Amino acid sequence: MTGGRNSTAITTFILLGFSEFPKLTVVLFSAFLGLYLMTVSWNVGLITLIRMDCHLHTPMYFFLTNLSLLDICYVSTTAPRMLSDFFKKQKSISFMGCAMQYFFFSSLGLTECCLLTAMAYDRYAAICKPLLYATIMSPTLCVQMVAGSYITGLFGSFIQLCALFQLHFCGPNVINHFFCDLPQLLILSCSDIFFFQVVMSVLTVIFGLTSALVILISYGYIVTIILKITSAEGRSKAFNTCASHLTAVILFFGSGIFVYMHPNSGDSLSQNKLASILYTVIIPMVNPLVYSVRNKEIKDALNRGKQRIFSWCY
Repeated sequence: MTGGRNSTAITTFILLGFSEFPKLTVVLFSAFLGLYLMTVSWNVGLITLIRMDCHLHTPMYFFLTNLSLLDICYVSTTAPRMLSDFFKKQKSISFMGCAMQYFFFSSLGLTECCLLTAMAYDRYAAICKPLLYATIMSPTLCVQMVAGSYITGLFGSFIQLCALFQLHFCGPNVINHFFCDLPQLLILSCSDIFFFQVVMSVLTVIFGLTSALVILISYGYIVTIILKITSAEGRSKAFNTCASHLTAVILFFGSGIFVYMHPNSGDSLSQNKLASILYTVIIPMVNPLVYSVRNKEIKDALNRGKQRIFSWCY
């Protein structure tokens, strides 16, 4: 690729990754490999449990299945490449490879944003409209909401990809990160990024603020209903049904705001790298635990699964 508005002078980028810690290469590789394997295995386990137990074939667990699938794909867009780079002397990636990595990473992130919003509406319907819940959250609507999340995420990421291809890269090609993230690419661009910033601002409003508004309104109604419940046991049960989702929302949006909503500097780049570990590796690993640890239905399903296994063995 050379010259021109729609091309780049740079054909490859160098991902620094964690090269500033050469003495910790083996330790970091082992730690991240363990985290990646746990993320995949725990999410696959949760998906398998939900699919095998008919008691969990409800809208909430249909959304949770898709969230686990998203988390597996999400962590797989960055972790395998990061792990392979630990023992490479030349951590290079082509411009097209870098762009496509960001496209898939962004599309899955935006899809998860939409899915968490859909799950907030599901919790609203379950707590605020319990008698109409089965009618409101029909299988058709659930499929439409999940499909809409995927399509919207892909569309939003495709817009970013098109805008990214308009940028010109002619200077340094070293990315101080373990994957091709947007802020680091913009730092290296030789082009005027005003149009790109406008596009990102519009997408932030559409995805970030709109999703946050829907979630806040949903939980506003939920809190109002919970406060009207007279018994402490009833309030606790109602709160527990949405506590896991609320935790996942705070972790997802909180880490995203920290990374993408403050200026980049030398120190903040290192902080962003550490924060990126949180939302690219840790959160996808933690999500199945958040939804399982205090979930009686999941525990009951595990017990039923154990009983089936013992009955097959004996």
